[in-house]
Amino acid sequence: MSWTRKILRVDLSKGTCTPEPLNMEWANHYLGSRGLAAKYLTEEVDPKCDALGPDNNMIMATGPLTGTMASTSGRYTVSCKGPLTGAIACSNSGGFFGAELKFAGWDMIIFVGKSEKPVYLLIENDKVALRSAEHMWGKTAWETDDILHQTHQDPQMRIACIGRAAENGCLYAGVINDKHRAAGRSGVGTVMASKNLKAVAIRGTQGIGNIEDVGAFVSSTNDGKAVLAENAVTGQGLPAYGTQVLMNVINGVGALPAHNMRDVGFEGAENISAEAMAEPRKSDGKPNLTTNAACFGCTIACGRISTVDPTHFSVKDKPQYQGASGGLEYEAAWSLGADTGVDDLDALTYVNFLCNEDGFDPISYGSTVAAAMELFESGVITTQETGGIDLKFGSAEAFVAVTEQFVAGEGFGKDLGLGSKRLCEKYERPELSMTVKGQEFPAYDPRGIQGIGLNYATSNRGACHLRGYTVASEILGIPVKTEQTDSDGKAELVKAFQDATALVDSAGLCIFTTFAWGMDNIAPQIDAACEGDWSVENCLETGERIWNMERLFNEAAGFTADDDTLPKRLLEEAIKSGPTEGQVSKLGEMLPQYYEARGWTADGKIPDATRQRLSL
Repeated sequence: MSWTRKILRVDLSKGTCTPEPLNMEWANHYLGSRGLAAKYLTEEVDPKCDALGPDNNMIMATGPLTGTMASTSGRYTVSCKGPLTGAIACSNSGGFFGAELKFAGWDMIIFVGKSEKPVYLLIENDKVALRSAEHMWGKTAWETDDILHQTHQDPQMRIACIGRAAENGCLYAGVINDKHRAAGRSGVGTVMASKNLKAVAIRGTQGIGNIEDVGAFVSSTNDGKAVLAENAVTGQGLPAYGTQVLMNVINGVGALPAHNMRDVGFEGAENISAEAMAEPRKSDGKPNLTTNAACFGCTIACGRISTVDPTHFSVKDKPQYQGASGGLEYEAAWSLGADTGVDDLDALTYVNFLCNEDGFDPISYGSTVAAAMELFESGVITTQETGGIDLKFGSAEAFVAVTEQFVAGEGFGKDLGLGSKRLCEKYERPELSMTVKGQEFPAYDPRGIQGIGLNYATSNRGACHLRGYTVASEILGIPVKTEQTDSDGKAELVKAFQDATALVDSAGLCIFTTFAWGMDNIAPQIDAACEGDWSVENCLETGERIWNMERLFNEAAGFTADDDTLPKRLLEEAIKSGPTEGQVSKLGEMLPQYYEARGWTADGKIPDATRQRLSL
């Protein structure tokens, strides 16, 4: 069965920690992690509640495959109503924390209410307690991790915590685990801070011993690992170059946004690419990339561990940033780099270190700074607002300076914590915010890749590539090649990717496996681990059920079809040059087709027939 069949409810207002049986009827309909947490959230939280109020729950959840011998089984999710968007939020993280939660004997933790004073949750198998975190409030995520390890003297303890960004009210703060893995998007860390919950520290020694069919599970997971090893992306490209392998690829096909998405194509892309990270630098002969790294149980090892040139202006007097730490992934390199026009690899790596240290989403942060840079170059804001910083596109010095202002929670840095939507509204230029439902875009231009634009517009958590990564098909030809600038068939493609992704997330696996695995590789692993029938058809129906339930939460929160849209810039301003010159997003053509493919009404609502078909 692979579920532990046990959840922990932590009432922060009362200071109590209570075990409860997992609702197995729900588990058999929503599997685990993202899907099961969404079900609990939908049943227990008013979608119209204040995201930063005590009535919003925060759920840390594993999937049934989390902690098992399945490849990439280290995933867990953090779910709540998101403060950045007001929509349902579910942020996924790797590392080792999720597996440790499972080893301690828990499928999920539900946090309700708000503690009067800062606390952290300590879990040692069945022994759980809330302890004071007042001495850690105001500390970074890195400092918090060190303090808890020193306190408990257990190097195998796994810790998820928030940094100063969340405490300062940054609306896109994340939850950091293992120092540089993050449940990073939509402000889930900000919700954690609103509850006065600083950290969760776990030590689990019970292991996973409840697989339904052990023989079939060993066989199916071994088969899956062989497929990953033999695949060019998961067996070669990602281990060697990480997701950064995409920088030059996406730039080359005319889909890399730059300068707050005014442009497509970035001349400095090569300077911040995976290839540049592997190039020995002149100062000390060492590359930016120190090594690759893997999360729990992962046979891909796409993670980057990097070092900044110790002579670089950003760290030369800061020895704490001269060691190896979590390096740039593609999305972060794009948002911190191409979107701001900065092609200084060491500056971007330093800023990425700060994102990990203080716990804030580099995608939303870089995109918000890019919007601020356009406001600055338009004369809407000046050095008077930025505290003397000449905030122009392409200036590494200005970017580093404003980031240090941000992490200190000072001056214009407070404005940056609003996210680009609220920032641009504050300065009366809302059209300069590149967001969907208030969340900033990832690193693919919707004009140059049509399907990903439809996915952004319809994503339940706001702009997100990981809700339906059609780039795999439209650029990489996985599982089949579709034309990137063609809108035909993209409605069905997006739906298929979104439903499959919801299922993979809910299983406790990494979405990167789907570069090599199809559902015929994934379903047998779930079916062997869990009770019940988890055929390919049932798995896909589960993914579709989860997607629709998230949509229902958003409907109840007040979202409508009007929110399934893209910024005017991407709908009306054509790409100026390059392979995709002249393209705009064809969302107007694709959206009605998408609603039809989903079995929704013409105005994007879920009718009774679809609800009944999916047992919603």
